[in-house]
Amino acid sequence: MGKIILGLGFTMCLPIIVGLACGEINPVLDFLIALEVALILGFFLTRACFASKDLNWMQGMIVVSLSWLAAMLLGAIPFYLSGHWNSYLDACFDAMSGFATTGLVLVGDLDHLAYTHNIWRHLIMFIGGQGIIIVALSFFVKGFSGAFKMYVGEARDERILPNVIHTSRFIWLASIIYLILGTSALGLAGILNGMKPLNALFHGACIFMAAFDTGGFTPQSQNMLYYHSPLLEIITIVIMIVGAMNFKLHYHIWAGNRREIFKNIETVAFFIVTVIALVITASGLAQSGVYPGAMMLFRKGFYQLISAQSGTGYQTIYAPQFAREWSQMALVGIIIAMGLGGAVCSTTGAIKMLRIGIIFKALAQDIKKIILPEKAVLMQGFHHIREVWLEDAQVRAALLITLAYLALYILGAVVGMFFGHSFLSSLFESTSAAANVGLSCGITNTAMPAILKLTYILQMWAGRLEFMSVFTLIGFIIASIKGR
Repeated sequence: MGKIILGLGFTMCLPIIVGLACGEINPVLDFLIALEVALILGFFLTRACFASKDLNWMQGMIVVSLSWLAAMLLGAIPFYLSGHWNSYLDACFDAMSGFATTGLVLVGDLDHLAYTHNIWRHLIMFIGGQGIIIVALSFFVKGFSGAFKMYVGEARDERILPNVIHTSRFIWLASIIYLILGTSALGLAGILNGMKPLNALFHGACIFMAAFDTGGFTPQSQNMLYYHSPLLEIITIVIMIVGAMNFKLHYHIWAGNRREIFKNIETVAFFIVTVIALVITASGLAQSGVYPGAMMLFRKGFYQLISAQSGTGYQTIYAPQFAREWSQMALVGIIIAMGLGGAVCSTTGAIKMLRIGIIFKALAQDIKKIILPEKAVLMQGFHHIREVWLEDAQVRAALLITLAYLALYILGAVVGMFFGHSFLSSLFESTSAAANVGLSCGITNTAMPAILKLTYILQMWAGRLEFMSVFTLIGFIIASIKGR
């Protein structure tokens, strides 16, 4: 925990450098205070709690779940000190939203937020997308056999390379290369859209970090609607889809195995789910007649759908328009897309395509068992980087996580209804928080009750870590209270 907190503290050096370059002295002081808190706490933990033993599975899971809470509390300090958040709870909400790559916001007067704080908003999204533990494994941990326990606890159970630390470094290498390419493309689009070069590059870097890590922050309060640029929207669609893909798939594409895109169960499932959700959403929008032209339907309907499916949360409409202008059928299409999500071992959240593919393969296998003779031996397989035989353990794990997500979606919806919101709006906002998407129909605002804010924070935290490390922490606390 101490090493991870130190790592988070050192990442605050980047906004400090940006603030000094921009002459923003007060924001720099906010980060120096937060950095000092992180260094004191981190050094205290590394000295007072030093141990040479390796982490076991329980300890690894607990470190992961606590690290994300620590990141929220530390990351919120400069937010709160800026004066743009009404309370420390609001600052914690946005910090968790950033680290969990959700994109729901409670910031006030975002259009006049300092560059220093704005770059931090997007940097924590970039860190959270790759994973807080990935940062520690990449730069602060060496030869640490407990590393894999933490890696798995952060909802990443696939090793791209044989060594989990090398896997973490590849994830960062790929992300930084994409950052350079994406920022350049978005910056050029911004210049063509009339922005000054330096401002265009700043906006390009911020938009890329949020789009690739399937978050939803932008430097402006109107989100992507601020830019009114079809070119920027097309570029961000590409970045959102790339960010929703498995890092293991990225590795094989880089290695020249491009056919994997068309064979992999996740990409196939992603395409099928997108088509189904698009049909539902487009049918609902056709009923309401709100977007009569094909271009408007693409920029308002399809863009929101891809933003939902990839778990990004970028919007080209105002939040209240979902509830006021979109039909219930169109909202259902977006909720389905948000709830199912992208690929495992990616920067997106939600149930994820591999689990959906496994569940449907298991369903097909059971149907075949009924149809075929009793003596027939049936083996069901699927392609995920390699040919994999379907096993009961895989189906069980996929079903359990899927049920946990569905329960979390319903929990937030019930809390939203308790405070007077309609079922569909409550389910929309709840799914957006728990699936780490960031689309909002207007419920998320500074005036909402503190209980609802805490509920969404819990959903963002549990949804990003995919429950196991959270359940382990809860079990550990209950056992400790009972003296076991």
